[in-house]
Amino acid sequence: MHWTFRQLEAFEATARLGSMVKAAEELGLTQPTLSMQVRKLSEGVGAPLFDHVGRTLRLTDEGRDLLVMCREVFGAVARLEMALSERRGLQRGTLRIAAATTAKYFVPRLLGEFCHLHPSIDAALEIGGRPAILARLREGLDDLYVFSRLPDEPEVEAVPVLDDALVVVAASGHPLAGRRAIPLAEVAREPLVLREPGSGTRSAVDQRFAEAGLHPRVRMQIGSNEAIKQAVIGGLGLSILPQVSLEHDRDERLVHLDVEGFPMRHRWYLVHPAGRRLSTVARAFVEAATAPP
Repeated sequence: MHWTFRQLEAFEATARLGSMVKAAEELGLTQPTLSMQVRKLSEGVGAPLFDHVGRTLRLTDEGRDLLVMCREVFGAVARLEMALSERRGLQRGTLRIAAATTAKYFVPRLLGEFCHLHPSIDAALEIGGRPAILARLREGLDDLYVFSRLPDEPEVEAVPVLDDALVVVAASGHPLAGRRAIPLAEVAREPLVLREPGSGTRSAVDQRFAEAGLHPRVRMQIGSNEAIKQAVIGGLGLSILPQVSLEHDRDERLVHLDVEGFPMRHRWYLVHPAGRRLSTVARAFVEAATAPP
């Protein structure tokens, strides 16, 4: 069987993303090139790897078996890279990080500072919703993961990397703007625009209301902090967002409300599977990211 590593990469990305278009974008290939790589691999296996159900791609039995093998191969390559980087120290290597969506406001800066200190180190950053990053963690696809709420499983080791806070925001012309010590119960009665269920921010917000015995009036759920800001400015309701998502692009049309119990502590962590040995590059990044200013 004459398979190439590039063919396996094309197949794994397609299987993981469920789309040849997205896989081609991730790998920096044209869609015809990626399709050709997957087709050649299928010919080498001697069986189709995907079934086309409408516009959906589903793995065949052969495809599922091959995906397991692919990840074993990629894991072996990653271990080899780690061993080589151990010998080279920080002279060469790749750092792979996967981070929950809101971490996009600070992780690229940390990576930029680190790569400036170590210009021969390459970096790969995957940003996605919490379920997608949890899936990558379970599969061990990256060196480090960034979460605001630690996963229940698998077991992980975590290092605090940023102290953040959740704040209540409103449009500048909202009737609550400028008031002091607003009861949380009053906020719960207002229409709220919140992150989607399952996100770290939403879980923390739901827990705060539950602890107070309140049932918030959720008017809309959106998977983007930027879209939530625009919804709040547009008068659709109040929201509760991480401070870090508000600092980089201050908008005078948004104001923080003085609500009892807020700002609420919200910490971010660098995470890796428990018992997994970090590469020299990953250890150096953790040390740099958590060093006192």
